[in-house]
Amino acid sequence: MEIKKEAEAATGGAPTAVQMEAINRLAKARLNPEQVYVFSLRLCDNQVDRDFERFDEGALGALAGLFVGKTGIVDHRWSADSQVARIFETQVVREAGVSFLKAWAYIRRGGANEEIIADIEAGIKKEVSVGCAMARAVCSICGSEYGSCGHVKGERYDGALCCAILQEPVDAYEFSFVAVPAQREAGVLKAWGGKSLKELAEAQGAQGEYRALCQEAELGRRYRRELEQSIVRLGLSLELGVEAEVLKGLASTAGNEDLLALRKALEDRLAESLPAVMQLGGDARREEMDSGFLI
Repeated sequence: MEIKKEAEAATGGAPTAVQMEAINRLAKARLNPEQVYVFSLRLCDNQVDRDFERFDEGALGALAGLFVGKTGIVDHRWSADSQVARIFETQVVREAGVSFLKAWAYIRRGGANEEIIADIEAGIKKEVSVGCAMARAVCSICGSEYGSCGHVKGERYDGALCCAILQEPVDAYEFSFVAVPAQREAGVLKAWGGKSLKELAEAQGAQGEYRALCQEAELGRRYRRELEQSIVRLGLSLELGVEAEVLKGLASTAGNEDLLALRKALEDRLAESLPAVMQLGGDARREEMDSGFLI
């Protein structure tokens, strides 16, 4: 199911040295503090919203990692021209019994972006809507998958308010500056009616494309597993003094590009330590002399 959650953008300003390091990890060309403007956002929280749904605590932590590097756009227009900002840091914050996901984003200064920065500072561009995909929604009353039981969101059962608890984030897409005022600190807007990606594909007649994507994703996961296994084999062959479990842990947490680079480095090291050896034995001159007596 795809979720859009309203929140607010807080004012910001010049980045700190630590923030610049995080920003430059995402930038292609190294930036300096005079080139960027940073601001903070409250993305989503664990409170029941206007649609009688809420994120559970674990979902906020998982979303924190998924949102790093995601883009900020305007009015949910998924185009390169609409990109204005990017999230470079996230943190789950707990205040007064409420847990919420806080993010920091940066905007490149200059040109039309100066208008966006001015609107943020003036409190005009204040609301943001955040898009993400969740795998599960469970009933707060009975713990079943919401929709499989008879409980209805917004109704009370023995005094307890029923809501859908959103769990297991699958992906985070973007945050967008929108014109719709936030009715709460963390309101919810559903753009896709809580449908899964498979249901969306069926609704749009794109079942073939969906199956192809699933097959490609499985092929990618299989290739990734083979890469990780090769790192372990190469590391053990080189007798680096590192246990297999340690090698597995390093391989499982490395990025794809880092994993490819590590495998190449280990293969080169192995080739240096085990040079190719000619398997032909004997005296070549003797063989040439004796061949004259062969019938």
